[in-house]
Parts: sequence; structure tokens; C-alpha cells
Amino acid sequence: MLKVLFAIITGLVGAALLHLVIILALPYFSEKDAYTRVLAEGSRHTFYRLPDVRDRAGLMQDDPFMEVSVCAYDISQGPIRVYAQGKVPFWSLAIFDAASNEVFSINDRTSAAGILDMVLATPAQLTLLRKALPEPIDQSILVETQQADGYVVLRTMVPQGSFAPGASAFLSEAICAPFEWRQSQQL
Repeated sequence: MLKVLFAIITGLVGAALLHLVIILALPYFSEKDAYTRVLAEGSRHTFYRLPDVRDRAGLMQDDPFMEVSVCAYDISQGPIRVYAQGKVPFWSLAIFDAASNEVFSINDRTSAAGILDMVLATPAQLTLLRKALPEPIDQSILVETQQADGYVVLRTMVPQGSFAPGASAFLSEAICAPFEWRQSQQL
């Protein structure tokens, strides 16, 4: 009986210590999420190229055949437009919310003419846009998300060194910016 009581007390003390360690370590690990690291790259609505080595945010591109850019966004004040074009063998784009849940993805094989032209907005903003679709985005892919904050990851393939200039131009000219369509219309 004494051994059983000792085992129960040891288990409870061990569980209490484990929970204490987890609670004390939580702030350290909560600042290591992908969204926080993307925000540390710089201001929102700008694509930032990821280096081959860890940067100040802890992000890096670890695939030698891919070039990667990230852009944090906030659509609470209005939609954003993501646009890129260029001669690259392959590109893909993924949109994630602040909790790193994938919201949308596309690649050059599923886009019109291989051009990335997309508008990201909340459901209410898209309703207003669809009522009078402005000409600059009448051929754009309209993507709806419930979360106002998140990040975009744009990748392009560089299978050989000769593709590097095209990939670099594609990523550096990519746009991830607020879309202003009518000043009088409040989104």
C-alpha cells in the first residue's frame, strides 16, 4: 500500500513539474511561429527574399533549386493584390493565415497564361468588389479569407544556374500591395 501511495505522489509531483516547465517555456516557443518570423523580415505588403542562411527572423530557404520570397499582409483596411510575371520554369504561391493554416495555393500550371494575378480580401470586401469589378482586376483570381492577417509565400524553381537571373527578376518584381480601387468606396 505504501508503494502505491508513493507511486501516485511521485506521478502527481512529476506531472506538476512537467506542466510548470511547459508553461514557463511557452513564451519562448510562441515567438518562433512562422507568422512572427515573417513579420520580423520588415514591413507588411512587401516581398522579402529569403537567404540561403538563417536571417534575423530565423527564416531560410533550404532547397537549393528553389528561390523563395515572403510577404506579410493585413487586409483589415482593404484587399491586397498579388501580382508577378516573368519567364521562370515553375512558380507556386501559398497563402497562410496568422496561425499558419494554408488558405489558398496556386501555381503557374493552374493560373491563366502562367501569370500570377490575384486579389486577396475578406468576404465583405469581395462582395463589394464583385458588384463593380474594376478593370485592373477583371481577370484576377479573387481569393476570400476570414482572417485579416497572414503571409504569402512565393516560390520559383531554379533548376540550373542559367535560370537564376529570371528567377531573381520574377521575385524582385513581384507585388504584394494594398489594392486601391475607388477612394469613395469604403471596404
